[in-house]
Amino acid sequence: MSTVIRWNPLREMAAMQTAMNRLFDETWRTAWPTVEANYALPVDVYEMDEGYTVIANIPGVQQDNINITLNQNIVTISVDVPQFTPQEGQRALLVERSAGKYSRSLTLPRSVHSEAVEATYENGVLMLHLPIAPEAQPKRITVKSGGQNMLQSNN
Repeated sequence: MSTVIRWNPLREMAAMQTAMNRLFDETWRTAWPTVEANYALPVDVYEMDEGYTVIANIPGVQQDNINITLNQNIVTISVDVPQFTPQEGQRALLVERSAGKYSRSLTLPRSVHSEAVEATYENGVLMLHLPIAPEAQPKRITVKSGGQNMLQSNN
């Protein structure tokens, strides 16, 4: 006796979508492995009273391939991730790591003291410390006694 299975068009469409995705991934990834593109570099940004901290994970990149610029209150991080070149006799079975140029520009709310910026790169993590410029820091204004310049009431 045979079992009757109810036809579900959504299941069929999902299976077709999966097959098409696999077909395109396998075809296009190996056809043009050296295509360069600009990708957005994911970052974390933290604000403190004295400045900002920007953290970016950039594993496998040489320190020389990281470029950081600061123009007024806009910081730009650019990274060039080189394409892996297989050796003679190697062929790619799976290529998931992206190569190319990554960049990210961040506009910070307050001006940065460019002379005091520090950048460290260790174990694939870039950490930027961007102190706020002294002129952009809030200032406390003390109130002085007015003496003779005080407003007087006409009552």
